[in-house]
Amino acid sequence: MLIAGFPAGAWGTNCYLVAPAAGEECVIIDPGHRAAEGVEEALKKHRLKPVAVVLTHGHLDHVASVVPVCGAHGVPAWIHPADRYMMSDPEKGLGRSIGMPLMGELTVGEPDDVKELTDGSALQLAGLELSVAHAPGHTKGSVTFQMPETADIPSVFFSGDLLFAGSIGRTDLPGGDMAEMLDSLARVCLPLDDSTVVLSGHGPQTTIGQERATNPYLRQVAAGRQEPSAGGSTPPRRGM
Repeated sequence: MLIAGFPAGAWGTNCYLVAPAAGEECVIIDPGHRAAEGVEEALKKHRLKPVAVVLTHGHLDHVASVVPVCGAHGVPAWIHPADRYMMSDPEKGLGRSIGMPLMGELTVGEPDDVKELTDGSALQLAGLELSVAHAPGHTKGSVTFQMPETADIPSVFFSGDLLFAGSIGRTDLPGGDMAEMLDSLARVCLPLDDSTVVLSGHGPQTTIGQERATNPYLRQVAAGRQEPSAGGSTPPRRGM
């Protein structure tokens, strides 16, 4: 298994290229702001051929390079229908203008081929299996992707902006909802094995076991609480 990841753009959003091995087909996850050059470098370095782009959600920092990346390689982009509008109207997803200087660097719009993700589906792409879970809270159309455990590697969980090392995604932008976030954490994250590797949309990798033990938000939902414990402190939520 080959997973090549790098932080891209103004928000340091993690973009991942996933393949069975070097020299084979791959899937690109979340090519965000200024990610196109890094994608091309990783493709060349590992001799990979992309077959699809898959998106954890529609925020600008995760989709800004979808059009050039899909266009350069003639591949489709997969996104949940509830977030699809953000590819063509990124300001609407943020509830504010992102500013002319930044807009001048972006190719806003949809690629030629857009496919819609559904909860519980299993994508068979590039010799890989990616299980899709709808996980609203950060946005209405947020999803996660999980790869099954094998004899050689533990399960890998691409959490987008649902779960980070020590924190979770913010819920104060249009489409965000803290109650939905807590439900998604409980429904999607808690059932995963402790050994599951978490590769998130921002920051370092972690494991479900580490987050179950130390992440105050995941501990909150594990205890069945809808609000943080009295007197406790929680780290700031992250994401665009």
